Amino acid sequence: MALAVACALASSLLYALASVLQHRAAIAQPHDAAMRLGLLARLIRSRIWLLGLAFDGLAYALQFIALGHGSLVLVQPLLVCGLLFALPLGAWLAGNRMTGRDWWGAAAVVVGLSTFLVTASPGKGHAEVANRDWIILFVVTGVVITGLLLGAARGGSRRRAALLAAAAAVNYGVTAALTKAVAHLAEGGIGNLLESWELYVLVAAGLLGMLMAQSAFQAGELDASLPVLTVVDPVVSIMIGAFLFGEGVRSGLAPTTIESLGLVVMTIGVFALSKAEVERTNAAGLPAGPK
Repeated sequence: MALAVACALASSLLYALASVLQHRAAIAQPHDAAMRLGLLARLIRSRIWLLGLAFDGLAYALQFIALGHGSLVLVQPLLVCGLLFALPLGAWLAGNRMTGRDWWGAAAVVVGLSTFLVTASPGKGHAEVANRDWIILFVVTGVVITGLLLGAARGGSRRRAALLAAAAAVNYGVTAALTKAVAHLAEGGIGNLLESWELYVLVAAGLLGMLMAQSAFQAGELDASLPVLTVVDPVVSIMIGAFLFGEGVRSGLAPTTIESLGLVVMTIGVFALSKAEVERTNAAGLPAGPK
C-alpha cells in the first residue's frame, strides 16, 4: 500500500512536470499549426517538449507500478495531486505569485481528497476479473461515451469541450482498469502478457482517449475541459474499482455522506485551480489551449 501511494504521488508530480514543459513548448508554436501533424514535427525538435514526453513515460511507468500494488480507488484519486504540483510550477515559469484563490483551491483539493480516502478506507480487492465482467464494463462505458460524443456534436464550444472531456475521462477510467489488469498479467512473464487480449485493448483505448482529450482541448477554453477531465476520471475509476475488482469502500449513511462531501470539496478545488491557471495564462498573453 505504501509503495502504491508513493508511486502514485511521484507519478502525479511527473505528469505535472510533463504538462508544464509541453505547454511551454506548445505555446511557442504558431496558432495555425494547432491540431495538425506539422505541429508534432515542430515539437519533436524541441528539447523541452521531448523532456516532457520522457516525464510522461516515467509517470505512466510509476502509475503502472502503483496500480499493480494498490487499488484503483486509491491510486486514481491521488493523481489529482498533479494539479497541486503544476500550480506552483506554472506560476514560477510565468513569473507570477500564487494568489488567494490558488491557496484555497489547493487546500480544498487536499482536504476533500484526504477526507474521501480516510473515510472510504478502500481495500485492495482482487486482480482476477471474469471476461463477462469486462464485457459488461465495455458495454456500459461504451454507451456512456457514445452518448457524450453525440451530445458534444451540438451546442456551443464550452459544452462540446466539457462533454468531450467527460468522454475522455470515462475512457481513462477504463484504461486505468486495463492497466491494473496488464500489471497483474505481467507478473506471469512477457509471454503470458503478449498472449492476453487486455494488452492490445489497452493500447487501443489509450489512443482513443488521447484523441478525445485533444479534441476537448481543441473545442474550447481549457477551463471548460480540464476540470471535467480531472474530476470525472477518479470518480469513474472508483466505481470501476468497486465493480470490477471488488475494491470495497465503507458504506452506510454517515460514511457515504462524508465520502460524497469529500469528493464535492475536491471538485470545487479542482475547478478553482483550473480557472486560476487559465486566467494567469490569459493575463500573460499566452493561449490557454489550441484554437
